[in-house]
Amino acid sequence: MRSAPTLRRAPAADRTGAPHRGDLVVVAVEAALLAAAVVVGLALNRRGVGLHADAAPLYATWRPHVGWGTPLAVLVALVVLGPGLRWARTARWGPLLAAGWLAAVAWTLALALVDGWSTGLARRLTPQAEYLHEVPGVTDIPRMLAGFTDRILDFQPDSWSTHTAGHPPGALLVFVWLDRVGLGGGAAAALCCVLVGATVAVSVPVTLRALGAADAARTVLPFLVLLPGAVWLGASGDAVFTGVVAAGLALLAVRGPTAALAGGLLLGFALHLSYGFVLVGALAVTVLALRPDRRRSALLAATAGVAAVTTLFVLAGFRWWEGYDRVVERYYQGWAADRPYAYWVWANLAALLISAGPVLGPALRRAAVAARAGWRTGVDRVGSTRVTAVADAGGTDPVGTSSSPGRSAGRLVRRVVALGPTVLLPAAAALVVAAADLSGMSKAEVERIWLPFVVWLLVAVAHLPAPARRRWLAAQALTALLVNHLLLTVS
Repeated sequence: MRSAPTLRRAPAADRTGAPHRGDLVVVAVEAALLAAAVVVGLALNRRGVGLHADAAPLYATWRPHVGWGTPLAVLVALVVLGPGLRWARTARWGPLLAAGWLAAVAWTLALALVDGWSTGLARRLTPQAEYLHEVPGVTDIPRMLAGFTDRILDFQPDSWSTHTAGHPPGALLVFVWLDRVGLGGGAAAALCCVLVGATVAVSVPVTLRALGAADAARTVLPFLVLLPGAVWLGASGDAVFTGVVAAGLALLAVRGPTAALAGGLLLGFALHLSYGFVLVGALAVTVLALRPDRRRSALLAATAGVAAVTTLFVLAGFRWWEGYDRVVERYYQGWAADRPYAYWVWANLAALLISAGPVLGPALRRAAVAARAGWRTGVDRVGSTRVTAVADAGGTDPVGTSSSPGRSAGRLVRRVVALGPTVLLPAAAALVVAAADLSGMSKAEVERIWLPFVVWLLVAVAHLPAPARRRWLAAQALTALLVNHLLLTVS
């Protein structure tokens, strides 16, 4: 007979909240990476190398300052760290999500107002490189879509501005539609970006709960509220992109083909917000695989939604693949031609670390440890079952590894899925970030560009021991406050 598994006691450090040696090692690596990126960035900028980032690895300028958003940001942080963290463990689900969204809005607005109303919000989206610059010229949306690709390349009289040219037309459409409904201008657009970006504090927990990780959803929510990346959510178009992607994935997680169809429609539109969101497919497949029902109808409905949106854009005259081909050429017509890959391929990770916060490394380490333990448990379980079956069959494997590859593959998939959303979602996000980084199409400014993936990386905080969570959350808030008060970030 097989003996019952012995439950391991958590390490003493986890029970008391004292720092674990592994976490301290990871934090030391994070500090070394960040210090190296800053020091090398300073040296390269002094030598005149074209980093085009005064405060490399961040696209910002060194400018210590305070503003009337400073006390507001500190107040929000204290409320979340105090009663908010306790309340998140016991509150009813609906009020918790509503409070989480409001707190995320307050945190993002407070950080933006450290720079002042004009610099931090009202004029944030009005420079020539931004989408709002092009909105007055869009008087005919069908005509704009039909001729969008022809205006991507630079050095021609009617070429699009930098951000508009670098994205599919969906990004520009968002701000055109806002203008059409009376929300034109920098202030209204910035506030809309904040409101949409803050919905990640709802979408990510909803996804986790729908995938059977309700406790993890409550743990992750405060970390999404006090997200250091909120410095760039307020305000940039990437806040909208982040909110749309997260909402689409949340709908894929909810049961029912109608929700999956809606999720597919949102993700199809996201594909026309940023060319890089083709990588979101990895997260979408992960969510669909983790659904408790894992019905094929959900996959078909989601695929139909993506195909429907893509078809509409094609019928309107914009073909995603043609736009991407042009945008690669446009990319190297600008700063990307100067920015050295040898620096940014690793300095991007330092920028990601700032956007995600210092908890990222320890959280991912603990998720990896949990994955290894879960995988070994799965191996032991499958191995024991197979040994018994072989013995009962007189020494012959009744399944057969070579004759039943489909069944073996099915067992492998089930074992992977059994690792759960708090392991697989961060793993998928990490793979996406690695692909984007190695592609060379993300050199600098990833602290905002990768925000749609950062929020899924932070799902790994569910593996932090409960006594240590307040300390890590305080470090997250402090990171955001330091960045926003030492640097003037720009989008």
